[in-house]
Amino acid sequence: MSQNESLLVINAGSSSLKFQVFNVHENRPELAWRGLISCIGLPTAHFRVCDHTGAVVLDRALVPSEARDLSAAQTVLADWLRDTLPKSPFAVGHRIVHGGPDYATAVLVDDQVLDTLDGLVLLAPLHQRNNLAPVHVLRERRPDIPQVACFDTAFHRSHSPLVDRFALPARFLEKGVRRYGFHGLSYHYISTYMQEHLPEVVKGRVVVAHLGSGASACAMVNGVGVETTMGFTALDGLPMSTRPGTLDPGVVLWMLEQGMSHDEIQRVLYTESGLKGLSGISGDVRDLLASSEPAAKMALDYFTYRSAMAIAGLCVSVKGLDTLVFTAGIGENSPEIRAGICGHLAWLGIDLDPELNQANADCITRPGSRIAVRVIATNEELVIARQTLACLEQAQIMVAD
Repeated sequence: MSQNESLLVINAGSSSLKFQVFNVHENRPELAWRGLISCIGLPTAHFRVCDHTGAVVLDRALVPSEARDLSAAQTVLADWLRDTLPKSPFAVGHRIVHGGPDYATAVLVDDQVLDTLDGLVLLAPLHQRNNLAPVHVLRERRPDIPQVACFDTAFHRSHSPLVDRFALPARFLEKGVRRYGFHGLSYHYISTYMQEHLPEVVKGRVVVAHLGSGASACAMVNGVGVETTMGFTALDGLPMSTRPGTLDPGVVLWMLEQGMSHDEIQRVLYTESGLKGLSGISGDVRDLLASSEPAAKMALDYFTYRSAMAIAGLCVSVKGLDTLVFTAGIGENSPEIRAGICGHLAWLGIDLDPELNQANADCITRPGSRIAVRVIATNEELVIARQTLACLEQAQIMVAD
C-alpha cells in the first residue's frame, strides 16, 4: 500500500457529521485529519477541520443550502475531501449503532447487509437511519469504494444469555427482543487501551462509564464485556442529554391511554427528556453547571445519583469493583459530574483527590483508595479504522501501490 492511500471514517449523527481521515502504513492507521460538520439543519451550521496535531486548518460557517440536511452536509465533506486528498480514500468505515443479533464483528457492506441494517432502524430511530445515510449515498455515487460497517452493539455479544434476556415470553426473543447494549466502539477502545497501557488494571473488575449526550456504563473483566446498562434500545439505563434512561414501561402505556401517538411518544423519549426535560433549560451539562436555576441543579443531581446507582448495580455482575473509568465528553471533561457520582459511591471505598479530579488527571483517586478511578479519553474513530482494515484484510481486499 502506498503512502498516498487514505482511509475515511464517518460517524453520522442526527445533526452532525464527524469524520477522520487516516493515512495507512503497513496496515496501520495514522491520523491525518479530523473534522466535524455541526448543527446540520440549523442556521448555526459549521464546518471545522483539524490536522493530526490538532491545529485548525478550516473553520467556517455554512450557508443554509450547504447544511440543510445530512445529504447536503455529505456533499460539503465530499468536496473538501476531493480538494484536499491526492486521490479518493480506498475504503470507508462507518459507525453503525445497531448490528442486531447477527453481527458480532465489523462486516463488509453489500446489498444483503444493507437490507438487514435498514431493517433495524426502528430499534434505534435516532441513530440508525442517519448512520446508514452516508452508506447509501456512497454506494450510489462510488460503488467501487469498499465500505465497512462497525457496530456499537458488537462489543456486547460476549454477554451470557442470562444477561441478554428480558422476562418476556420466548416468542419475543425469537423476534429479536433482547438486550443489545450500545457504545461498544468506545468500550472496545478503552478495553484495548487498558490491555496496552494498564495490563494489571484490565485483569481486574472494571466498570467504564461512557458519559456524553448519550450515556451508559459497562462492566468488564479481562477487557471482555460482562454487563451493560443499555438494553433493547438506546433509551435504557442512565439518564442522558435528552433521553430518560430507565423508565417504567407503564409510563408509555399511560401516554398511549392519554391519546399520544407513536411519533409524539418517540419525540418525548428521544428529544425532550433527560437533562433537558428535567431542567427545562438545556440537555448540555455545561449549560446546567453555569446556571443558577434550582431546576438545573436538580437535573445534575438526578444524573449523578442515577448514574451512581447503575454503576453500583453493575458490581453484581463482576462481584465487586477494582477500577472505575470515566470516558466520553462529560466523563473526560467534567470534574463536577465525576465528583458527584464518586460521592454517591464513597461507601464502596472511593477516595477522590479533588485536585487531581479538577486537573482531569489519568488517576483521580488518592493512593490509599480501595477503588481506583481513572479518566481515559475514548477514540471510537480509531477503533473503526482498525476494524475496517481488519475486515478488508479478511475479505482479501487489497489496494494497489
